[in-house]
Amino acid sequence: MLTGDLVRLRPVEPEDADALHRWHNDEEVMRWLQSYYHTSQASTRKRIADRQENSYEKVTLCIETLKDGKLIGIVALRDADPINARAEVDIYIGEKDHWGGGYGTDALRTVCRYGFDTMRLHSIELGVVEANERAIKSYKKVGFQVDGRFRQSFFRDGEWHDSLLMCVLKDELT
Repeated sequence: MLTGDLVRLRPVEPEDADALHRWHNDEEVMRWLQSYYHTSQASTRKRIADRQENSYEKVTLCIETLKDGKLIGIVALRDADPINARAEVDIYIGEKDHWGGGYGTDALRTVCRYGFDTMRLHSIELGVVEANERAIKSYKKVGFQVDGRFRQSFFRDGEWHDSLLMCVLKDELT
């Protein structure tokens, strides 16, 4: 387990499937995520049961609050490349009553420290829809900077949005 100031990151367990199913079927939670498809509870449980173990290429962790051990989200380092010492990060907080409380920022900082210190990464990247201002603010607190823009690359609610490529280097992590 990895521990931050507000959160603990731990591997995904079968009993997490119900919370993941609830989050993945909540339009507000999934609003700015690329893959937004309603799923059945049975398919979510099967996906969790069948998922590959964490490895260098992909590490998926649950985000729990330190205060009460409540499962509130997911964070993953994926597509890790040992030659170029880089990976991509995905994160979301599924429990809306924990939005804006610093949990996502702490989880992101914690997983990035793990990536830099344990996985020996040099850079960690992410993609974010430019309209997702709360997420961008959080990412910048951790040290992420905008490296590029994908124009009109995300469609939601009948309109196109730009996406940003953001990156943090090991010596930029705050």
